[in-house]
Amino acid sequence: MGLFNRLSSRLRKSSAPAVQPAQAAQGQIVPAQPLKSKTLAELERQIELESRRNRPITVQAVPVRRNGWMGKLLSLSLLVGLPLGALWLINLPYAPIRRPIAENAPILLLPSYIQFDNNFKEAIALSEQATQLIDNPTSSVDLDVGQVVVRQAQERLDALPSTLRDSWHDDWYRWYGWRYSSTYFNDIRSEVGRLQVKVMQEQNAQTALVKAEQAIAQARQAYQQAQTPTDRRMAIEAWRKALSDLELIPSQTLAGDAASLKYGEASEQFRETVGIAAESEKVAVLIDNARQFAWQAAKAAQNPPHTVTEWDQIIRLWQLAISRLDNIRSDDLAGSAEAEQLLAQYEANLSEIKVRREAEADAIRLMREANHRIEQLTRLNAGSPSDFRRDYQISQLYSIINTLNQISNGTTVYKDSELLLIQANNRLNQLSAR
Repeated sequence: MGLFNRLSSRLRKSSAPAVQPAQAAQGQIVPAQPLKSKTLAELERQIELESRRNRPITVQAVPVRRNGWMGKLLSLSLLVGLPLGALWLINLPYAPIRRPIAENAPILLLPSYIQFDNNFKEAIALSEQATQLIDNPTSSVDLDVGQVVVRQAQERLDALPSTLRDSWHDDWYRWYGWRYSSTYFNDIRSEVGRLQVKVMQEQNAQTALVKAEQAIAQARQAYQQAQTPTDRRMAIEAWRKALSDLELIPSQTLAGDAASLKYGEASEQFRETVGIAAESEKVAVLIDNARQFAWQAAKAAQNPPHTVTEWDQIIRLWQLAISRLDNIRSDDLAGSAEAEQLLAQYEANLSEIKVRREAEADAIRLMREANHRIEQLTRLNAGSPSDFRRDYQISQLYSIINTLNQISNGTTVYKDSELLLIQANNRLNQLSAR
């Protein structure tokens, strides 16, 4: 019905007479021209065009493209990273940064307290484990594991501040003091240092044991393959030196316990392989070594007087010479007789050196006593002394003279004591003449 009404209206409008513009302007009446009829399809097309012209224009909004997941991730990173970075900066182990925070907002240092507590607990546990592994090892594996554990304990200790009071506020230190002790911290650090040194000693002893065993094996093989007496003698010397190195390994180490067992077996094998000739040669070497030490001791004792330290060194040389002779076995008759003769001579020389050393020590002590009394006399008034003061000075001078007379000739202070003795006698004569 709507479409029919619109078509009727269009037909009525199109049937009205059309007036030419020019004729209408002149007031002339123009006869009506016949109308051209339109088909129904043409009318519908015309109505559709007019309806499109009168339809309001709608502008479709273009959607704004927003940022994707990268933007959200960046925003989240900034939101979380900035506070964490500030917290990390606050907890740096520097007093200029940490001290103001500890005084005003100590709760911000909670990560540092947690880290400190964990490191301290781990250092205690690791040091105890290392002590058990290193002090009571059952094999070299325990020492290797103990070395790793003690290294971890040292890393935990390095992560701790040297002193709490330089880094923490006093209130927080008192709160934490029930769990932390500076003395305990120092004890753990000393224990870790001791364990590190012991591990090094154990490793050195183990290395020495391996080298001694290899040297013994090489010397035994060289002796068996020797073609000349010179080669055999060199092999015997190398074998004997390897045995000596094996004996010198510290017995308090794990390698020392093994070395003490292997030394007996290696020595027995040496005697069985080399025989009496090697023993005689060993005696000759020991006697020669004793003569060398004795010569060094006699040379050092020349041109006295000597200090106490120098006399101690001379005594040590004589003792080394005597110890070489003591190692000679009595079953070697020829070598034993010569060793006994030298031993008597060396012990007599050692006794004489000890006497001279004691004389030097007594001379030093008497000289100090005399100088002390002389200093007391110099503090007295230099004016005319009273009878009491003069008697006191005379008694002190007699004591000084008596002390100086006890200093033996041949000591380092004997010449100085002679000069002081002359001065003391002169002063005594002056006071007695008054």
